[in-house]
Amino acid sequence: MKIVVDSHTHTISSGHAYSTVQEMAREAPLNGIEMIALTDHGPALHNIPPFHFTNMRVIPPVLYGTAIVKGIEANIIDYEGNLDLEDKYLKRLDFVIASLHDICIMPSTVEEHTNAIVNALKNPLVDTVGHPGNPQFQVDIEKVVKTAKEAGKAIEINNHSFVVRRGSEDNCREFVMKCKQYGVKVVCGSDAHISFDIGKFDKIKALFEECGMPEELILNTSVERFGQYLKLRKDRLK
Repeated sequence: MKIVVDSHTHTISSGHAYSTVQEMAREAPLNGIEMIALTDHGPALHNIPPFHFTNMRVIPPVLYGTAIVKGIEANIIDYEGNLDLEDKYLKRLDFVIASLHDICIMPSTVEEHTNAIVNALKNPLVDTVGHPGNPQFQVDIEKVVKTAKEAGKAIEINNHSFVVRRGSEDNCREFVMKCKQYGVKVVCGSDAHISFDIGKFDKIKALFEECGMPEELILNTSVERFGQYLKLRKDRLK
């Protein structure tokens, strides 16, 4: 299986990542990646000003042969699923990930975690939820997947979770199996915090093979397929 889109990456603007936009774009083709989504953290995590995201319009749509998607990893800041960036800014982006981070919100109960993720998925400005397999924020996986199906949204499988979010493996496996069962699309994020990690999907690929995940449910296997998903966002916001 070939994955050519990396839908979750961080540049130096995230505060704890180490490559510029240009470095990310140059490195991507060396790792077999044709498109990257720039998804720096929202302001609740590292005080990035909102106009950082609106000014992403100055970034060319293609850099060094790499297609650029202008996005954000927004922080879910309460258990109602509200985000740390106003709608007027989110509307200007191509792709929005909504994630729970313990720096921004204290872990609570499965019910509250699930409520936050479900409400984020119902938000028309949100395209996926980041690393939902994180056991620190355990959710009702079946409920989340069913909500994604109803909302026409994708579930992220995050390669970095297998390294930094210990205990994610079983949850990620269940997410993949439930997405397969209900026909829910998935997106693949390396969660790269340095250019050399773009396109690292070894754990994801092994999991997809183990679970027999159909390629038609994996949005990152072609630029065209991922582009069609981005178009759904534009249609929702019209």
